[in-house]
Amino acid sequence: MRNGKAAITNEFCIDCGECIRICPHHAKKAAYDSMELMEKFEYTVALPAPALYAQVNNLEDVNILLSALVRMGFDDVYEISGAAEVISAHSREYVKNHPEQWPLISTACPSIVRLIRVRFPNLLEHLLPIMAPVDLAASLARKRAVEKTGLPSEKVGIIFISPCPAKVSAMKAPLGIDKSEVDGVLAIKEIYPRLVHEMTEIGNDTEEYAISGKIGISWGSTGGEAAGLLNENYLAADGIENVIRVLEDLEDQKFSNLEFIELNACSGGCVGGVLTVENPYVAKVKLQRLRKYMPIACNHVQLDEKDSEWTQGVEYEPVFKLGHNLKESIQLMSQVEDLCKKFPGLDCGACGAPTCKALAEDIVRGIAAQRDCVHLLREFVDKITDEISSFDKKPDGKG
Repeated sequence: MRNGKAAITNEFCIDCGECIRICPHHAKKAAYDSMELMEKFEYTVALPAPALYAQVNNLEDVNILLSALVRMGFDDVYEISGAAEVISAHSREYVKNHPEQWPLISTACPSIVRLIRVRFPNLLEHLLPIMAPVDLAASLARKRAVEKTGLPSEKVGIIFISPCPAKVSAMKAPLGIDKSEVDGVLAIKEIYPRLVHEMTEIGNDTEEYAISGKIGISWGSTGGEAAGLLNENYLAADGIENVIRVLEDLEDQKFSNLEFIELNACSGGCVGGVLTVENPYVAKVKLQRLRKYMPIACNHVQLDEKDSEWTQGVEYEPVFKLGHNLKESIQLMSQVEDLCKKFPGLDCGACGAPTCKALAEDIVRGIAAQRDCVHLLREFVDKITDEISSFDKKPDGKG
C-alpha cells in the first residue's frame, strides 16, 4: 500500500493474479483484449484453453463449444489441448534423455518461470526448455491459416482465450522464445455469456474441430501435464504459496528420485485462473467427466522436437538484491535482520507491506520508515506523550 492505495512493485510481479483474487475491494484488474480486436484481421483463429471446457455444464462433445466459437465470429478454431499432446510427447523424450537435469520443472505456467527467474536462480538449470502449448498452438494455427487462405501472416489474427492474466504477459514479454505468435488474449469470463448463448442455439449444427484426447484435455487441471509424461516419478503442486514451499524444498535438496515437477500458480491448475467463472474444484470434476470416454490422444502432428524447444535461455533477474555488490548486500541484509527483531512479526500488513521482512527491506531501500509499523509508531507516540507530560509537571511534582 502506498499513500492509501494498492500498488504493484513491477519488478517483483510474476503475474500470478493472486492480488486480483484476494483483494476484497477489487482494486486490481487484469489487462486483456476485447472482442473488437477481431476486427483488425481478415481471418481470425480462436485458441481455446482446455480450462474453457470446464466452465460449461453437461458438455459431452467439445465440438459443440468449438462450433459456438465460430458462430461468435471466429473463422477457425485450433485446440491448445491438441498442441499440448505434441508437447507431452516431446517432453517425455526430453525428460528421458536428460537425467542430469532431473527433476525437470514444467515451464507451461508463465508465472512459475518468472518466479524462478527472480527468486530461485539455482533452479534455472532445471527448467524444461520446451515452449508452452499455447505458443506451439499459435504457431501451428497460423501456418494452417496461411496455407488455407493464402493471406499474408499479418492479416491472420491468432487469439487466445485465456483463464489467467499471466498469459497476457507471456504474449507481450515471452520467456524462452523470441516472439509469441499470439496476437491477442481474451478472458474466459468475458466471452462466457455469449459463448453459452451460442451453445444453446447451435443444436446439431456442429463441425469437427476437435483434435485432442484425454492427454491434451487433462492439461487444464493440476497433474494433467505430469500424467501425460506416462511417468510415476513426478510431483504436482498448485497454488502460489504451495509452489514456493516446493521450490524452497527443492533448492534445499529435500526431494529424491523425482524426474519431473509440475507447478501451477493457480489453485487447481488453469481451471483456477482468475479469468474463469467456475469453481476450480467443480471445474476439475467437469474435465474428468468430459475426458472419460475420449481416446488417449488424437493429435498426430509430426513435428521435429527442435521445433518445440526454447530458442533462448532464461537468465536470473536479481530484483531482490539490496546492494550493488556483495559487501553492500551483506551489510544491508544485516540491517534488515536487526529491523525484523524490532518488529512484532505479525505480518499484519497494516504498514502497507505484505510482511515484516518486506517492510524492513523497504526501509533499507529508503522507500519506507520504521514508523510505518503501527506497533513501533504506538511506542513512539507513548514515548513522546510521556516526555511531554514530564515537561508539564512543576519541579515540586505538582501539576
